[in-house]
Amino acid sequence: MAAELGPVLPLYIVEPELWRQPDASYRQWAFIAETLSELREDLARLGQPLLVRSGTVIDVLADLKKRFGITALWSHEETGNGWTYQRDLEVAAWCRGQGVPWHEVQNHGVWRRLKSRNGWSGHWDALMKQPVSSAPRLAPLGLDVGGIPCAGDLGLAYDTCRDRQAGGRRAGIERLNSFLNTRGEYYQSAMSSPVQGATACSRLSPYLAWGALSMREVAQATEARRHALPPEAKAWRKSLRSFSGRLHWHCHFIQKLEDEPRIEVENLHRLYDGLRPRTPDATLLAAWTRGETGYPFLDACMRSLRMSGWLNFRMRAMVMATASYHLWLDWRAPGLHLARMFTDYEPGIHWSQVQMQSGTTGINAVRIYNPVKQGYDQDPKGVFIRKWLPELAAIPDSYIHEPWKADNAASVIDATYPARVFDHMLAAKAAREKVWSIRKGRQFREQAQAIVAKHASRKSTQRARKKTAKVANTRQLSLPFGEP
Repeated sequence: MAAELGPVLPLYIVEPELWRQPDASYRQWAFIAETLSELREDLARLGQPLLVRSGTVIDVLADLKKRFGITALWSHEETGNGWTYQRDLEVAAWCRGQGVPWHEVQNHGVWRRLKSRNGWSGHWDALMKQPVSSAPRLAPLGLDVGGIPCAGDLGLAYDTCRDRQAGGRRAGIERLNSFLNTRGEYYQSAMSSPVQGATACSRLSPYLAWGALSMREVAQATEARRHALPPEAKAWRKSLRSFSGRLHWHCHFIQKLEDEPRIEVENLHRLYDGLRPRTPDATLLAAWTRGETGYPFLDACMRSLRMSGWLNFRMRAMVMATASYHLWLDWRAPGLHLARMFTDYEPGIHWSQVQMQSGTTGINAVRIYNPVKQGYDQDPKGVFIRKWLPELAAIPDSYIHEPWKADNAASVIDATYPARVFDHMLAAKAAREKVWSIRKGRQFREQAQAIVAKHASRKSTQRARKKTAKVANTRQLSLPFGEP
């Protein structure tokens, strides 16, 4: 759109203050830096390489306007964390004061100033069917393109993430093609397993989160593949239908943060205020973050996340629910840890789901995952556990999910592997009683009805009314979060 009006200066502004926020991490910037490097090369082939500048957006824009003149500013709409929201307000004020039109183009299937969720899914489908734009030719401007900072320049502490996905559009396109043509056949049945899901899931989430791929091109490629499938490809059809639904969910959850930014820091249902201690138990939080709770499957998930920057959706839900229910930690501190660990951190999805899995939305099912049962269900042979917890090598396979029951437990527990920091059955019972004690009464239901009307998914006004009418039960489908 900008190129149709004249010379374009492709610009990325690295904001040091943004990278000092508590949800930012080394692994995220490493992914972005790789993506920027490739983007610069791609834009150079179009005629003008990417400019990179560091500092506040206002200072950078003011300098460029003074030196070269700016007739308009073009960007995608963004639904980021609270810091970026305030920054955008400042940019809007600067543009008004300088007489610079700021054109924000819709990104994903998320709508600004949405008045009603009615018809949202249909609007999403229509948007995704619009043509994908072709890259324009750019006029070379002969400017110093600037350097891409390293993580140390931004004050980001190094973290070991040896299995992190590579940044860049080419890597994203490869992931998309391999998913749609080879890896994704058993997506529907395999995505809940941390072992199978690492391959069967699309693994497109970081490329969508950081802009290397667009939702529209992914949605269109998925539909094209579905239509090209032969009738006998039943597994493929089921998997791609399921995947397409999760592409909708991606934007559905970002829409929640767009409509109500406070959910990043406040309980969506305010009657849950004070439910858990605002200051987390430091010992329990540390055991959870390090993967040293004494529950092998839970600990394996946390260690895998630390080394890969990714978890499949069910395990993301389980680790968050365990922190909130079994360890009784307020969701904010565990949520920030997970935000930093996820290479594909998307604030709208993340904070909506953190609250959902903590039971503070007031409209979703209270889902207290049993970390032992999940291990038996998703890693029955203990393959995933043994990969990430080598200290349990001496524990027989029959006790790998509950090592405290093994005959040789005394030689392993506390010696090489920690004892359990909670009793999962007793902790779940106590949490359930506390949460449900709040969900009773007229005041709770009235607030829940308002939340349903504003945020709940529906395909028609009639369905929305039915959902609101049934809110007294306050049990809706608990949708998983993270990667499509």
